Amino acid sequence: MLCFSRKQSMERFTISFFLLILSMLATADAGTIGINYGRVANNLPSAMKVVQLLKSQRLTRVKLYDTDPAVLKAFAGSGIDVVVALPNEQLYAAAKRRSFADTWVQKNIAAYHPDTQIHAIAVGNEVFVDPHNTTEFLVPAMRNVHAALVKYNLDSAIKVSSPIALSALQSSYPSSAGSFKTELVEPVIKPMLDFFRQTGSYLMVNAYPFFAYAANSDVISLDYALFRNNPGVVDSGNGLRYFSLFEAQIDAVFAAMSALKYDDIKMVVTETGWPSKGDENETGANEENAAAYNGNLVRRVLAGGGTPLRPQEDLDVYLFALFNENKKPGPTSERNYGLFYPNEQKVYDIPLTSEEARQKVPVNGGKKNQMTPVNNGGSVSTSSSGQTWCVANGKAGEQKLQAALDYACGEGGADCHQIQPGSTCYDPNTLEAHASFAFNSYYQKMRRGMGTCDFEGAAYVVTQPPKFGNCEFPTGY
Repeated sequence: MLCFSRKQSMERFTISFFLLILSMLATADAGTIGINYGRVANNLPSAMKVVQLLKSQRLTRVKLYDTDPAVLKAFAGSGIDVVVALPNEQLYAAAKRRSFADTWVQKNIAAYHPDTQIHAIAVGNEVFVDPHNTTEFLVPAMRNVHAALVKYNLDSAIKVSSPIALSALQSSYPSSAGSFKTELVEPVIKPMLDFFRQTGSYLMVNAYPFFAYAANSDVISLDYALFRNNPGVVDSGNGLRYFSLFEAQIDAVFAAMSALKYDDIKMVVTETGWPSKGDENETGANEENAAAYNGNLVRRVLAGGGTPLRPQEDLDVYLFALFNENKKPGPTSERNYGLFYPNEQKVYDIPLTSEEARQKVPVNGGKKNQMTPVNNGGSVSTSSSGQTWCVANGKAGEQKLQAALDYACGEGGADCHQIQPGSTCYDPNTLEAHASFAFNSYYQKMRRGMGTCDFEGAAYVVTQPPKFGNCEFPTGY
């Protein structure tokens, strides 16, 4: 548990935090706010109406998940900058056949630009967690798409990148210890960052403080997760103080790039948001919190300036998402990230421009600020509530489970003594049981940091104690 002294001084400091932001809004060069326009729904307005909606909200940046002709045509002449996407299922073809990439760019980019202001292509989306194992095709596909842009003289106007999830990180707490997963560094991370350096592009990152808070609500202050007044968290590695989980997550990625000597690569947050509704176990998913997170995030971005680690770099952020999408699979939250209902009415009211941000008071929960300490940035549970464990995904297949088990007990440094013959957790003697124990040992050792229970799809987080014979799974180290 972090301890804070000189409480009165800290209170004055945190109260001045938002006053500083509000004063900066009027004077600073600001970051930018865009929005993700997903269409996994059967009740959305036409693309033309969407363009008018964006204009009415004075949003000038939008990110798509494909290159639908009707949508691209609708944005022609709108003055709105557009990010388009080459879907994961086309990565193999784009990587293996230069002719495919040429044709794709000609048909989906050159045919619309510059009338439709396409300024970036997202090649794939969160490829490292794609169950179809498309990671090896990512960088070759990006290179071929860029070569096609060169062919059509579009490379100076349109950048090529790919959104990664925070699960690409081996470690994310404290932020200064941020590092990429070892198995990704040489095969894909370094080549990708080299590509960005060569082409003047940037890293796209999807960051969701909601997931960290929902899994660790007993140790993460809600105020810290929602950009509300809070005493902050000091990074033990670099001494910097963080007042939001979002900035801590972003700096973990910056630190991971810095560790590989890529301090010159910039970043755009291509997805972040908070659901206005969720299932019973999705702690914090409600309308009030969604309005607080997104509204305060917009204020933070439009205030200008960067993160504690890169204070001079403005933040560019795309909110997720424009609409609630009723056909998205998964928990209730997945269908309730929208700022708007399909009938174009607001789910809740937040500022989207500098002028609105100056006029509307920051969302602080309508209550007196509670100076709740944040335990270790929200990594390890110390109470009986909100505990999580990591278990093996039996559907991942024996080969993937075995490889992940070998890593966890080897380089990962998990405590695997108890799954040796004759030890407490040897029975049941199954790959899934042994892998679950090893994965959980590693997960707890890494302070339950985001992305430390993944193993390329071979594991997932549970909120109930795993049951494998008489074995007890630890909940912290």
